[in-house]
Amino acid sequence: MIALPFSDDAPPTDREAEHRALVALLGLPGIGPARARTLAAHLGSFAEAFCAPARRLAAVPGIGSDRGVRLFGFDGWNAVDEQFRRAERAGATSVAEADDAFPPLLRTMYDPPALLWMRGTLLPQDERAVAVVGTRRATDAGRRAAYRLAFDLAEAGWTIVSGLAYGIDAAAHEGALDAGGRTVAVLGSGVDRIYPQRHHALAERIAEAGALLSEEPMGAKPDAVHFPKRNRLIAGMTRGTVVAEAFEAGGALLTARLALDYNREVFALPWDASHASGAGGNRLIQRGEAQLVLSAADVLAVFGETAAPPVPKPPLPPDQQRLADALAAAPLTLDDLCLALGLDTSHALVTLLAMEMSGAVRRLPGGLFATG
Repeated sequence: MIALPFSDDAPPTDREAEHRALVALLGLPGIGPARARTLAAHLGSFAEAFCAPARRLAAVPGIGSDRGVRLFGFDGWNAVDEQFRRAERAGATSVAEADDAFPPLLRTMYDPPALLWMRGTLLPQDERAVAVVGTRRATDAGRRAAYRLAFDLAEAGWTIVSGLAYGIDAAAHEGALDAGGRTVAVLGSGVDRIYPQRHHALAERIAEAGALLSEEPMGAKPDAVHFPKRNRLIAGMTRGTVVAEAFEAGGALLTARLALDYNREVFALPWDASHASGAGGNRLIQRGEAQLVLSAADVLAVFGETAAPPVPKPPLPPDQQRLADALAAAPLTLDDLCLALGLDTSHALVTLLAMEMSGAVRRLPGGLFATG
């Protein structure tokens, strides 16, 4: 239930009053999740922070006289209630730490959020969650690897968590969705402000098969300071983080470091040393901070599970099979392939791209194509 503005006709429930007070506290400068919890612990509830006298508020550890005066004289309820009106319009709900829907693993962090905004649903099964993260500037190979990994993990019943960004994040969400599994996107904006905008359709699919989550208030624009906070939630609500493809600096590496801080498993896919886009994962493996994994089966083995037997691939269409047979002996360039088979270049390229998307072929350096 969404906490709506107070009215004489419909007095709020205790939960609604607590959520409303918590949103107000978190919107005040100098009052974050930790101080909000301290106030509730000393005063009995979040709502009591707006009823207690200034002297009593000032005596709460970490609050002091300045914050106590601001709390005592708070008059920003219209802005607070607008948060809940925006949530109602967007089909979002507020989820506080005390609620059953709050991700259990987040409670074990040393810096958990006090309140999340959510579109979609979180289920008990989402506690079996793995994060798949990586660079926005992903290669085709990186996107395919992330998609395959997420697909197989979702098919095994694991929820895939990522950040809805371009590149690896989007591929991971799509893999989970195409497997008929569950996926959660943690945003660095309000859940009613999808970023990037081109992922609006993807976000809608995620909300139907999982959830969109954010610690940021409704209507919040994407901002650079929000994304490290977003990354800590991705690391904190999952049992492990897989770095699929990442440069040596970036958000994916921050997520991996946070996962280590939270005593979670960290994995990385290995990359050829000549690929700068995979250097971050390689470095994690080199330093012993990540376990080298090649597939979902390797990740599942760490958690004491085994992967289901692979499903036989359906036969390729005749025009694709002809190309696959020609590439079986050795990789070929597009020109050599067309020359060997007497094919039109544009038709062969379209066929190869379709095969690349399905994983039947892969692109190698030097313009070569090889069977997948």
